[in-house]
Amino acid sequence: MNYRAIVVEDSKLAREGLVEMLAQYEQLEVVGDAEHPDSAAKLIDELKPDLLFLDIHMPGETGFQLLSRLNYEPLVIFTTAYSEYAIRSFEFQTVDYLLKPITHKRLKQALAKLDKYAVLQHHNTNDSETEQGESVEVPSPEKLQADNKLLVKDKDECYLVKLADIRYFESCKNYVRLFFDDKSAFIKKSMNQVEARLPLQLFFRCSRQYIINLNEISAIEEWLNDGFIVTLMDGKKIEVSRRNAAKLKSMLSF
Repeated sequence: MNYRAIVVEDSKLAREGLVEMLAQYEQLEVVGDAEHPDSAAKLIDELKPDLLFLDIHMPGETGFQLLSRLNYEPLVIFTTAYSEYAIRSFEFQTVDYLLKPITHKRLKQALAKLDKYAVLQHHNTNDSETEQGESVEVPSPEKLQADNKLLVKDKDECYLVKLADIRYFESCKNYVRLFFDDKSAFIKKSMNQVEARLPLQLFFRCSRQYIINLNEISAIEEWLNDGFIVTLMDGKKIEVSRRNAAKLKSMLSF
C-alpha cells in the first residue's frame, strides 16, 4: 500500500533528516512538512494525509493537542525524545512511537507496521465484526501490561488509571467507554483497537459491545442457546454468545 505523509517537527535539522530518510521508502510520499502546530494543522486540513510523523514537544502546542483539534484521525508515528508519553499515545491511531535519535532500523520496523494498521482501520470503518462478536484478526501492536497506567482524558477531567483496575470496556459508536472505580470515561478508539492492546490473560471479548476484566467476574450462569450471562463484581450483567461462551469456558477451566 502507498501512503501520503506529512512530517511535523519543530527542529529544522531533525525534520529535514527524517524527510531524507523517508525518501528511501517507495510506499511513502512525503507531501509536506511543518515546524509549528498551527502551520501543521492548516497543511493537514488541506492535504488530508494518510500518515503523520509527529513530534510531541513543539512551541505553543503539543502533538497530542494538535491531533485533538483535527477533523479526522490519520495514522500517526510519534517522533520524540521522551519515552514517558508512550502510554498517552494509546488514545490515537498510533502505528509506532520512535525515540530520537531515530535509526534506520527502528524506522524500518515502524513502517513495517503500516499495512497492519491500514487493514485494521479499514475494517473498523466498515464495521466488519461478525454477529457473534468476533473481532477481525489483525496483527496487533505491543500489548499493554496489567500494571501499566493509562492517562485518560474525558472532557475536563484527566484520570491516571491502572489497566488492571478497569472493570470493562463498552463500545459506544465512535468511542469506547471504560469503567473503573466509581467512574467512567470515553476514549476515541474502536473496540478492535482497544482489544489489540489488551493482555489476553486479563481481558476477554464477550461480544462486539463488551470487553471484560476476567478478575472482575463474580458469577457465570447458563443462558439461551448455550450462551452465558456473566455478572461482574459491581453487579453489571453481560451476555456472552454461544461461540464466545465456549472460549470463555476454555479459558477458565483447568
